[in-house]
Amino acid sequence: MKLRICFYILLLINILLVPIYAQQKGNASYYAHRFQGKKTSSGIPYHKDSLTCAHRTLPFGTLLFVKNTLNNKTVLVKVTDRGPRSKKRIIDLSYEAARQLDMIGHGIAHVEISEWKFHPPFSLLKLDTDRIFLPTKNLEEIYNTLHGACRPINK
Repeated sequence: MKLRICFYILLLINILLVPIYAQQKGNASYYAHRFQGKKTSSGIPYHKDSLTCAHRTLPFGTLLFVKNTLNNKTVLVKVTDRGPRSKKRIIDLSYEAARQLDMIGHGIAHVEISEWKFHPPFSLLKLDTDRIFLPTKNLEEIYNTLHGACRPINK
């Protein structure tokens, strides 16, 4: 009985830890030119020069680090579509992402994908880590900054 309880505890720990360090390995393909300008599942039009991809389960906007295991070239892409339709592939890449991975001539490449999270090197710098933008000032703050920096000229 104790052995069975230990087995279930270890199984539960294993199930909970695997998604944290999960990387998917498999085949990747890329979009054909005929999809240029057509809307993706997220509503954003596909553009062959953008660094985007299609994934079956990850939420739209997720950033993925994709590595071609044959030549070790890497690219960072954003999930904007659902797919691929073929069960033999794990991801569909935009034409530009496929070009950067050097898989255009082959059509399909073996890749390793992992979710990319932004961790700023300086915690003093306030960053919106979901969108990776610096905080901006509104118009009134900009006016006050400029108005305070300008001094009238005395003649």
